[in-house]
Amino acid sequence: MNIGAMSPRPARAGARRGTARAIATAVLLTATCGAGHLATTADPAQAGTTGAARTTTAGPAQAGTGGTPGILSSAARAQWLSSSHAAARDMWTEATRAASLEPLITTIHAASAKPVDCRRAKCVALTFDDGPGRYTDALLRHLSSHRARATFFVVGQNVAANPSVVRRTYAAGHEIGSHTWSHPDLTKLSVAGVRAQFARTDQAIKAATGVRPKLVRPPYGALNATVRLQTTRPMVLWSVDTLDWRHRDSAKVASKAIKSVRPGSVILFHDIHPTTVTAMPKVLKSLSKRGYKFVTVSRLFGGRPPRIVYSGGPLGLT
Repeated sequence: MNIGAMSPRPARAGARRGTARAIATAVLLTATCGAGHLATTADPAQAGTTGAARTTTAGPAQAGTGGTPGILSSAARAQWLSSSHAAARDMWTEATRAASLEPLITTIHAASAKPVDCRRAKCVALTFDDGPGRYTDALLRHLSSHRARATFFVVGQNVAANPSVVRRTYAAGHEIGSHTWSHPDLTKLSVAGVRAQFARTDQAIKAATGVRPKLVRPPYGALNATVRLQTTRPMVLWSVDTLDWRHRDSAKVASKAIKSVRPGSVILFHDIHPTTVTAMPKVLKSLSKRGYKFVTVSRLFGGRPPRIVYSGGPLGLT
């Protein structure tokens, strides 16, 4: 644990909502059934004309082709889920599933994104360390109810053990950052050791989500010149430490976050503690009433975080 554009014309609004619903349905199917099990292939009868596609049940021979998951009818879905397909499903790796899910995730992010200009809005970055864990899904539901986006700094070995949780987190629009493979004090490792911590975590996150993390948070906030030289990615620290790792008390955690926040704050939480997750509804409700917008770390900086991040406030860019 750590210490310390143009608007669409009204006539097309219904179509856009329908597209968003279709995409959301596809995400739910892939999250439930496992991405990569379904593939969309061009209909030979329509090839070269309308570009329409038909959804098929993918067999082992199609695994790894990169087809985007499609939406099955109820009958087809039931057939696919039948025991006769179990052996084939088990053959596919998490990497293949992630490769098939990536295009769909990219599409839903683009369709649902509503960028916030943090130069004008009161933005705060909620960050969660050490997961994914058994309480992460509950946290995702709390965040969703307030349309909040957050940044999750995940531990590589936990990602490898729970890839589907990381996929759901990313698909929900949250940002995934590296928190190393096994959570060591990086300042006590060799150069090769530091690089291995980053590389293994990158591989696990990419296998789960299809993308390499753009941000890094050093465990315990411990870094030095040697550690900084091992990656060009921003090192993200924090401006508010809720001390949730010490105070396993939801009321104290919520109080610390609510009283300490300022526009541009980067708040440190840990989603491995149930008391932290229990505190989030109060935090989200209170800060929402005060006009705060919950954004990812990257959005807090307009997509260009500095080399070392403490906060996005006037005094925090170092």
